[in-house]
Formats: sequence, structure tokens, C-alpha cells
Amino acid sequence: MGGVDKGWLSLGGIPLVQHALQRLSPQVGQVVISANRHVDRYRHLGYPVVSDPMPDYPGPLAGVLGALQTVSTPWVLLAPVDMPWLPADMLSRLANGIGEADIAVAHDGERLQPLIALVRSSLREDLSPWLAAGGGKVVAWYDRHRWCQVDFSAHRARLANLNTPQQHAWAERHEVDVNASQGNHDE
Repeated sequence: MGGVDKGWLSLGGIPLVQHALQRLSPQVGQVVISANRHVDRYRHLGYPVVSDPMPDYPGPLAGVLGALQTVSTPWVLLAPVDMPWLPADMLSRLANGIGEADIAVAHDGERLQPLIALVRSSLREDLSPWLAAGGGKVVAWYDRHRWCQVDFSAHRARLANLNTPQQHAWAERHEVDVNASQGNHDE
């Protein structure tokens, strides 16, 4: 989106980071924000903020590593800031679907959503050297571990990602429609 920090883009007059916090906070014991820009601004939200522990911002997995290195819980729920309608039962769906796997990843019925995932925190021990060796693709790292897909096809509209100005404009026009069609309470 032209180098814009998506967390501070507004949707319905509310920054995307606030949408994410409203959806995630009730689901988890601790929220950690991964940010490389506007760190002080994010800190004012009252949550811990971690920046990529790797130089040159090598992609989303560096942010995942920062979160994994920060938490003391056995699991970390990942969610991108540019998905403003995340299901209110996202954590429970992923946890119920994980079985014996180390990573559970949402699938919207059409495609995998690799950054909506429940990840075993101990995998930080593998992620750090893998990134240092040049690894970077999210699913390629998942492939090194036991992982599974969890069906989110009933909530596909809630997984809409705002990557372009056109998608953002569409979201501004259809926010009420998405909430109404999916049930604002996430049945």
C-alpha cells in the first residue's frame, strides 16, 4: 500500500490496529504487537511491542520470531493487522483443529492464510537459525514442522485482507455487509 503502515490505516474511522486488538484481546491472555515503524505510537496502545530481531526486516517470519522470543506461553496466536474482521473464535478453532501438530493454519476454503496460525512457542529454536541461513517463506518454514490446515471456509469473508488501496476502498464500502453476513458475534 505504498509504504503506508497498515496498522494506522482507518476503516470506519478506526485504525486497523484497533480492529485487530478488539478481535484478538478477548481471545488471548497477552497481546504482543510486532512493529518496525511507529513503535512509540504502538506502545501508547498499552501492549508490548517487539521489532524484528533480524537486520533488514527479512519478512513476516522475523516478526513471528520476535513474538515467539517475547512470550512465555506454550503457544502463540498469529494474526496480521490488515484483516479487520477476524473471527471471534479464531483461537478456539485453531486449537480444536491442531491435534498433534505444532502449527495450525487457517484455510479459507480457497487458499491458505499462513499468517493466521497457532504456533508452538518452542519452534523459536528452529526459526532463528533458519532465518539467519536465509530462509524466509512462511509456508516453507511450516513445512519443516508438523502442521495442519484448519477449515475457516464458513468465515471466508472475515479473512479478507487489505493489501491494496482498492481492497481498502472496498472494505470501507462493505464493512457493515461483512459483519452482517458473517454475524457480528461469529456464531
